[in-house]
Formats: sequence, C-alpha cells, structure tokens
Amino acid sequence: MFDEIMNLLQKHGDDAIVKNTAIPDDKNEAVIQESSSSIFSSLQGLVSGGQLNDVVKMFGGNSAATGTVNQQVSGNLVQNLMDKFGFSQQQASGVADKVVPNVMNDMVAKANDPTDNSMDVQGIFNKLSGGQTSGFNIQSLIDKVKSGKFDLDGDGDTDLQDLMSLVKGGGGGNLMDKVKGLFS
Repeated sequence: MFDEIMNLLQKHGDDAIVKNTAIPDDKNEAVIQESSSSIFSSLQGLVSGGQLNDVVKMFGGNSAATGTVNQQVSGNLVQNLMDKFGFSQQQASGVADKVVPNVMNDMVAKANDPTDNSMDVQGIFNKLSGGQTSGFNIQSLIDKVKSGKFDLDGDGDTDLQDLMSLVKGGGGGNLMDKVKGLFS
C-alpha cells in the first residue's frame, strides 16, 4: 500500500512539491517519500487508535468522516515536514493542503472502483491494521455503513453510540450473536 500511496503522491505532488519554489529541488524526492510515509502511518494510527469508524466511513463516501480523516492526516504531515525539513508551518501546510485531499480521494476512488485492481479495500485495511482485519469482510462493513444499517440508534450516523445500543439492547443472546446479526 505504501507504494500505491507513493504513486499517488508522484501524480499529485508536482505542483505542491516539485514546482514549489519553497522546496529545494534536491529535497523533492525526500519530501515525497516523507509525505507518503506520513500518510500511511497516519492512517495506521487512526485505525489502531480507535478511529477505525472514521476511516471506514471515509471509504463509504461519508464527507464528514473524510474531512476528519484528511484533517488529521494533514496535521501529521505538516508536523513531520516541519520537524524533518525545517519548513515553516505555512510551507508545510501548503504541501499538505494540496496533496492530502487529492491522494485520499484517489485512494478511496480506486478502492471503490471494481475495474481498478491497484487498490482494494480489504488489502488496505489488512495493511493498516497489521493483518488484524484479514478475517473480516471490510467491504461488507462499508456497504452496511453506506446503507445506514449500522445506525441502530436512529440518529442519522453510525458511531460509538450505535455500538452501545447494540451492547445495551435486549433481545437475548450474547454480544457476538448480536454482532453476527448485523451481517446477516
């Protein structure tokens, strides 16, 4: 997946990095490499740090979740560029503001395009989770999020409150039975 992000950065990094006069030409490749690494590690951090819901929603086309994910990934990239290259916040933000939304939008589009085999949702989540999602059908989860089937509390979104509704809800059976019921 890192290579795929790198390819997207090569595609979108021309104006933001290569043609950016604030970035010395001899640093272009290193900035692209750091940007790719930062995007990947930021997504990993979101998945492992309790924001899997936002990442799933982003792949499901939820604009609010996309904004949240992009903001956090951009913030991490800005900080990394400032720390590693001595960029000002304005310079680093200029790079992040141009590359992150484009890279993330392309990644989501490629993962959701059945004719494009360069990225698949399951593979993305397996890499981001270190293989912990390999036995779980991520596409099915995204489809359920898109259709609103996980909005158990009826508030118009799928979030931790829906999980709490699932846990607190009656109807007998244990938690695993209830989770299995969501996928039937």
